[in-house]
Amino acid sequence: MASIGQIVEQTHGNDVLARARQRAALVPDCMVEAKRIANTVTAGWHGRRKRGIGENFWQFRPYADGESLSRIDWRRSARDDHTYVRDREWEAAHTIWLWADLSPSMMFKSTLGSVSKESRALVLMLALAEILARSGERIGCPGIMEPVSARNAAERLATAIMHAPATTGLPDTAMIRGSSDLVVIGDFLDEATTIMERLSPLARRGMRGHVVEIADPAEEIFPYSGRTEFSDPETGEKLTSGRAETIRDDYTRAYLARRDALSSSLRRLGWNFVFHRTDHLASEALVAMHMYLSGAPSTSKNGGMT
Repeated sequence: MASIGQIVEQTHGNDVLARARQRAALVPDCMVEAKRIANTVTAGWHGRRKRGIGENFWQFRPYADGESLSRIDWRRSARDDHTYVRDREWEAAHTIWLWADLSPSMMFKSTLGSVSKESRALVLMLALAEILARSGERIGCPGIMEPVSARNAAERLATAIMHAPATTGLPDTAMIRGSSDLVVIGDFLDEATTIMERLSPLARRGMRGHVVEIADPAEEIFPYSGRTEFSDPETGEKLTSGRAETIRDDYTRAYLARRDALSSSLRRLGWNFVFHRTDHLASEALVAMHMYLSGAPSTSKNGGMT
């Protein structure tokens, strides 16, 4: 006869297996959607260009004292009274680590959202991987995939996610060395101070961070009224309210204060913050993140709030 502990362990194992199968079934559709969005967003773009070593011409600019004379373009300089050098485009691969929270809270989808938070997070991560891979960047996922520089990096990341164990809200970054970019996508429902305790050391290590908060519209506007039972997907704890509308103002105030605190704390670190709701287009958040990774300020106002 099985003990209570064995029964609980077996039940938990079954839940984990079911969760893994559910995620594996979700990833292929997310990959298809990610490629579609990436193709839309990158139409007319030419990668993350910047000055540096390489073969491709980027621009002419005035010669500065102390620069090597071999860099002067004498033909261009002969056209007027100025001396110009020929800048070439940077071609060294940069490492960008991508992470999506796939914990139970990300499975939430209300009738107001077009997709679950998990689905949107996966699409954004894979679409970003697709765009960056086309630009020649090295793409990795902490604890799931070592950095690779390949055109099929997004597909390789999708395959790795399908076979990866369940993830928590924040990644284990012990394996990351040197100066890199880290993109973290999740709902960040913990207290801002708790999240910053994990992220602040990364900034001190010289890591450049980009945080994307995914929210279902119901989480922000709290459309509930009457007798309503709320359940915590992480712990299973339940809360029943006889008149849910009476707690709407307090809930909304606390929810938005958490986001404001997180956003302000991240900016003090020099990190970027993007807020995205699942009832908006995924491309809006993708454009905002690509602009940040390109070193340009984002102008997105909706679905990619900065």
